[in-house]
This record gives sequence, structure tokens and C-alpha cells, in this order.
Amino acid sequence: MPERLGAVWVIAELTGNRLTEVSLELLGKARALAAQGGGSHTSAVLMGNDTGSLAEELIVHGADRVFLIEDPRLALYQNDLHAFVLADLIKKHHPEIVLFAASYCGSELSATVAARLGTGLAAHCTDLRIDDRGELVQVVPAFGGTVLGDIFCRETRPRMASVKPGIFPKPEREATRTGEVIKETAAVLEGYKSPLKAVRIVRRQPPELPLEKAPAVVAGGWGVGAEGWHFLEKLAGELGGAVGCTRPALDEGWAQSEDALIGTSGKTVRPRIYLGFGISGSAHHIVGMKDSGVVININQDPDAPVFRISDYGAVADAKEFLPVLLEKIREHKEE
Repeated sequence: MPERLGAVWVIAELTGNRLTEVSLELLGKARALAAQGGGSHTSAVLMGNDTGSLAEELIVHGADRVFLIEDPRLALYQNDLHAFVLADLIKKHHPEIVLFAASYCGSELSATVAARLGTGLAAHCTDLRIDDRGELVQVVPAFGGTVLGDIFCRETRPRMASVKPGIFPKPEREATRTGEVIKETAAVLEGYKSPLKAVRIVRRQPPELPLEKAPAVVAGGWGVGAEGWHFLEKLAGELGGAVGCTRPALDEGWAQSEDALIGTSGKTVRPRIYLGFGISGSAHHIVGMKDSGVVININQDPDAPVFRISDYGAVADAKEFLPVLLEKIREHKEE
């Protein structure tokens, strides 16, 4: 019989003064891992300033305990300060597993903390499970997403992993659920003078409909071009959906922000309908949308790999196809 698994931690992430969706998604997976490991408890770590009111939200979404660290120096995410505090907390309480969001901040923080602790980190996991030996299996895409690899961290603790938003379902909110809030301090920062300084804060308005929640995703790649991109946005509006993109489209500046990126280094989406235009079908993109409901792709290359995972497809120039499709949809809605 494998030994009972120790505590499973989730590092909560904030946007402004709100918990990110991926923090709650990770709580659901943490509870599942704890159950697989013999019923160990699930904890969340909440760092910031004047954020205590959010502890209850973590509890009703699955946390048995919330380690709350409030300090003015933690009001704004800063890698060195947060890493010092988190590494110190982990050394004090010795969790078995620590989960992070594979966001920009989470990817940076998890790597820094792993280095400070001298332990392993599996980044951008697509699944996590406990095997019959009590080992954490961390599943990550390999070779551009064409295969999935299992990663184990057998020699060091804690075992750490980061997970992209949208991979796991968010657990239901249990309003009657209770838990324990444990207040900790950032005493480890006393006497530390950070070489970093926030010069300016730019707040970007989040999209009205997040890509990972959209019932329809209209995605564009290199084949759409700058001149055709506005048709994607109009089509998404007609369908009540959101616009996604591939890396080349983002690099060219056709997409407005990295929030639209789908794939290995972006978001994972599972809309009821996915429409792709001018996308070749590289594994980097496919891994982020392969579990969509109905998949439709338009590409002028009949041998494009994207057609292998499509339910429907059309061999056509996306730039010519988009305005015609948009007109037909509008005509149909007027009938």
C-alpha cells in the first residue's frame, strides 16, 4: 500500500483584487488528487494586501485551509518578493504537491520557487493524477504536442506543476462549505531590499467574453492576413462567440492581445463550435482546441494537417471565404 499523500496546495492568483478562474479550476483538481492519495487535505495560498475577503471564496470552491499572507509589499505581484515568501511558507509546512497556474505570473513564480527549493517542476501540464504507487503523474505535451509525456518527481519534495487555464473544470460553489483560514506573515522579507521597482501600472480591460468561456470560437491564422482579420471579429459577433488566433497572427499584431492565443503557449478552449480560417494545423495550436465540439476549418491547402481533426472543411482562400460566409449568415438571420 502506498503511503497516504501529504497536503496538496494551490497557489491562488489574483487579477486586481479578484481570484482568477484558473485558481478555482486548480482547487477542483487538487481535491481529486487528495482523494486519490488517501484523503489528504487541500490548501490554498493567498498572498496580497487587503485580500482576506477572498479566502472564503477559496473555501467554498474546495479549500480545506487557506494560508493568508497580507502585506503592503505583496499588493503588486513581484517575482522576488512573492518567491521569497512562498518558498519560506513551503519550508515551514512541507506540502506534498504544489500547483500553480501556467499564466505569465504563475510560470515565472513557479520556476523561481522550484529553483529556491531545489525541487522539480513540470510546466504547462494537461493532466495530473496519482498512480497506484502514490506517485504524482504530471502529463505534458511533447514534440510540439504530438505526444503526451508522463513526468515524475521521485527524489525531491514538494512535487510542483503548473497548469494552463481551461484544462480542468471549475468546481461548483458550495455555499455551506467551511474551512480554516491560517494567517501567516511576510517576516522573511525583513531587511530585504528588492532591486526591482514598479515604474508604471497599465490596466487592460479584460474581454467581455473570455475565449475559454465562448460557446463559439472563430480562430484565424496566417492565411487570413491583416486585411481579413476584421471579418473574423464580425463573424464572432454574429455567432455570439470570441476570436482566437495562432502564434503567427499574434506576432503580426492582427490579434489584439495574447488572451486570444490558442495552443501550447496559450489557452485551451472547448467551444460547442470551432471555426478555423487559414490555420495550417500545427501541433502547437491543435493541442489547445482538439476537444472542441464541432470543428470546421477553411484552408486553401487540401493537404493541410488541420483537416485531419476537422468534422467539416472547405478548400478555399480564407480571405475570400470569410466575407461570403458572413453575408450568408446575416441573410439567414434575417429570414
